[in-house]
Amino acid sequence: MATLTDFVHSNASEPHRIRTRQILKSHPEIKKLIGQKNPTTFWVILGCVILMTGLAYLVRDQSWWIVVAAAWFIGAFPAHTLFVCIHEAAHNLIFRKPGANMWAAIFANLPTVFPTALTFKNFHIKHHAFQGVHELDADLPDWYEAKLIKNYSIGKAIWLLFYPIFQGIRTLRMKELAVFDKWVIANFIVQITFDVLIVTLFGWKALAFMVLCLFFSVGLHPLGARWAQEHFLTLDPAQETYSYYGPLNGPNLNVGFHNEHHDFPSIPWNKLPEIKKSAPEYYESLKYHTSFVKLFFLFLFDQEISLYSRIVRKERGRVPVSDQSRPDMELVQAEPVPAEAIA
Repeated sequence: MATLTDFVHSNASEPHRIRTRQILKSHPEIKKLIGQKNPTTFWVILGCVILMTGLAYLVRDQSWWIVVAAAWFIGAFPAHTLFVCIHEAAHNLIFRKPGANMWAAIFANLPTVFPTALTFKNFHIKHHAFQGVHELDADLPDWYEAKLIKNYSIGKAIWLLFYPIFQGIRTLRMKELAVFDKWVIANFIVQITFDVLIVTLFGWKALAFMVLCLFFSVGLHPLGARWAQEHFLTLDPAQETYSYYGPLNGPNLNVGFHNEHHDFPSIPWNKLPEIKKSAPEYYESLKYHTSFVKLFFLFLFDQEISLYSRIVRKERGRVPVSDQSRPDMELVQAEPVPAEAIA
């Protein structure tokens, strides 16, 4: 691949809705997975919240190098797991009632300091519906990000280090999306209360530890390679979504099964491997990653990979802004009910 000076422009709609229809036609047995919930995810949330709070307590009086090392080597992992749990809640894949998923996301947000769970939900759903549409896809780097960072290794390292800040700034361009509602307010109130309690009971260093866990979990860390894995054109200039099949799918709750998730966003994390197992011909023909460590260094030092290594499109595929990104569920619900079922 040549060094890019602009995003890769495409006139085609995002590829996942087409593949969803094809897979369901070829493998109707996958329909039984659609709409399932996984309340076990809440116990994962509870364990990670307790672990991170306990770690914050343990490092509250330690030297800064211990705080930083503990955040990078230990805390980043449960922090990333909680981010994946928030992602599951955003798709209403934990509980059947949407409100219960909202509260689960707010609870999972606690050790990562900043009240982002519910705003993430609002923007992430549109990432599925409008993949690559600059004004609606907050996962896509801003024009200024790509121009500023380009393909320089030091620039990409800084970009990863401050990834949460860059991602937050991107939301300012999403002018069509309403993001401030009662749930966002509740997220702010609960999170600020928790942060104040941490500072009051454990001290500022404990809160700083949690902030470092957040930044490392999605940034300058092998876990941060996830952002390069999902949609950067790292292996093929025409394939815009990649899966990761490797050991970190354990603590990351199968978030590496990214093509599978985009094709079937109404299937919870514990069932994603079954999609690939049921329809191997659709996924084994796609390129994929097997090592976050290898990808981390590839992203940093390969001069042909830059922030421009993303596909952008104007075409919205006739999808309304109100779309809740459940194409798999919609296809199943649209099927006619057999006469014998009615009888």
